[in-house]
Amino acid sequence: MIEVAPLKFGAVFKLAFGQVEVFKQFVKDVLDIEINIDKVHTEYEYPNPVGFVRSKYDLFAEDVDKRIIVEIQHVKEEDFFDRFLYYHLVSLVEQIGNYQDYNFERTVYTIVVLTTVPRDGSIQFSCAISDMNPIDEFGNKHEIYPHRLIFLNPRLLNEHTPIKIKKWLELIEDSLDGWLEESHYSADSNFQAVLNKIYRHSIDRDLLAQIKDETAWEKAKQLERQEGFEEGVQQGMQQGEKQARLETARKMLADGMPIEMVLKYTGLSHVDLEES
Repeated sequence: MIEVAPLKFGAVFKLAFGQVEVFKQFVKDVLDIEINIDKVHTEYEYPNPVGFVRSKYDLFAEDVDKRIIVEIQHVKEEDFFDRFLYYHLVSLVEQIGNYQDYNFERTVYTIVVLTTVPRDGSIQFSCAISDMNPIDEFGNKHEIYPHRLIFLNPRLLNEHTPIKIKKWLELIEDSLDGWLEESHYSADSNFQAVLNKIYRHSIDRDLLAQIKDETAWEKAKQLERQEGFEEGVQQGMQQGEKQARLETARKMLADGMPIEMVLKYTGLSHVDLEES
């Protein structure tokens, strides 16, 4: 058992999966495609902005035919699915450089790794793929667009997780508590390359500072959500209490009690009764 920097942190994930051979094998196992690259970009931005929001990609690589994007997210934002759909579409639209045609020179693949499980149950899978191929009235899919948006969640591994993807998700999930059983991954050179980067004692001070910043941001987001939840509970309790007093007021009025006396004993106002 070795101590590691968890792969839930963007800085750590980018360091480990930004290695060219690791990136290529990960893409091959997830997408079943070969890519020919000699560099993986981190925090990549297109030279010219597309739309109204500048998109910055965690990991980005492309060859003459394929554009690959890999994103890591630990704290799920409310706009999670919309945001990564936007990222995916921007990488398509960015290729349309002139008015003469609408050809996409490169197929775009966006892989999103999510390392938390939303409480609302909106994600109940370890692997889900979204494509753009139309399905006709007979249920036939027409393979027109090869572009794909893939969501992976290592915390929800199951017997249906594709075997090649599963081994990567097991590695990511195994690291999330900061400890990892090294012997489980010793036979694979790419996994060893990942371990060499995330081994706790090999992490430099700059990366540790980034991890601390991400941890602080994560805690702040969790606190914000908790405060919002507690405020919602309090508002719900207050609303329920008011509804109970309104119901009592209606019964008192139905029994012929003067309205001023009803207001006195229920604590309601004329406006409360009128709005009810």
